[in-house]
Amino acid sequence: MKRHELSEVQWNKIKDLLPPEQKPQGGRPAKSNREMLNAMVYWLNTGIPWRDLPERFGPWQSVYSRFRAWTKAGVWENVLTNLIQQDIVDETTLMLESTTIKVHQHGSCAKKGAKMSSPDAAVED
Repeated sequence: MKRHELSEVQWNKIKDLLPPEQKPQGGRPAKSNREMLNAMVYWLNTGIPWRDLPERFGPWQSVYSRFRAWTKAGVWENVLTNLIQQDIVDETTLMLESTTIKVHQHGSCAKKGAKMSSPDAAVED
C-alpha cells in the first residue's frame, strides 16, 4: 500500500457504497473505483492542484470528472452517512480546513478609507 491510499480493510468497508464501475450502455471500461478513489484521497491529503496528480492515477481530468459526478450524485453524503451508522466515523469530530476559508471584506468590518488602528492605540492611561 502506498502512502495516501486506502488499505484493504478501508476499501472493503466502502466499496459497496460507490456506484457500479460498468456503464449500462457498455463502451470502453473505465478505471476501477478503487484507483479513482485512491487518486481522490491523494489529492485531498496533499492539497495539490488536480493537474499535479501523479501519472500513476491516469489523466487528472478523469479523476476530476468522477469526483464531480460522485459529488453531484450524493455519493459522498451516502458514504459518510453509512460510516457514521457503522460507528466508523464520529460525526462530532468532522473539521474544515481553515486555510481555504476566506473572509469577505465586508465580513472583516473594514470600511472604505478607514485606517486600522494599532492594538496599543485602544489602551488609554
